[in-house]
Amino acid sequence: MAARSAKREPVTRNVRTKTPRAAHDELRVSDVIARSLEEDIVLGRRHPREHLVEQDLCERFNTHRGDVRLALFELEKKGIIQRIPNRGAIVRDLTPKEVREIYAVREELEVMAVRILPFPVAEIDLDKLTELQRKHSAAIDAGDLLTVFYSNLHFHQMLFGLCSNKCLIEAIEQLAQKTYGIRSYANAFPEALSRPHRDDRSVACLAP
Repeated sequence: MAARSAKREPVTRNVRTKTPRAAHDELRVSDVIARSLEEDIVLGRRHPREHLVEQDLCERFNTHRGDVRLALFELEKKGIIQRIPNRGAIVRDLTPKEVREIYAVREELEVMAVRILPFPVAEIDLDKLTELQRKHSAAIDAGDLLTVFYSNLHFHQMLFGLCSNKCLIEAIEQLAQKTYGIRSYANAFPEALSRPHRDDRSVACLAP
């Protein structure tokens, strides 16, 4: 194989000198890539079993393979994508059996989290939950699927976070992430979007 005559030039970035705190607060390129791919998968822009080509992602995000591979590694840890030897990364698909098993365990864990909530729930927490519920309802009415996803996500993160059991909270979140690849199927049915909205009305039961 003939030697290449020129090396690949590194991507030019706007880099400024930052304090340690500022550098810590700023999202890494890999974090931006991972979040963008998560949103693509949840909204159905990327489908189960679809290949995630590293070179295409490098061009889309104007970065190098190191950032892309780190983002894919984080998504693989969450169970959102999977890597297949000699084929690369694909959006994870779930069999009907896997879906049933995941949701069965999620139901048990979520019921457990609600059961150990400290009562009465503080008024400031109730106000935050109510605001997230309002935001979720408005997003459903507007057909804003991205806000529907994030408001629903933040509502349940806060609700289950009130139980203060870190191990339980982490388990619930990990199982929820595994179903991101199939959430886009539910988005095609309006009644599926309104179901979490109806369920979240139970926040009134948390009031003293």
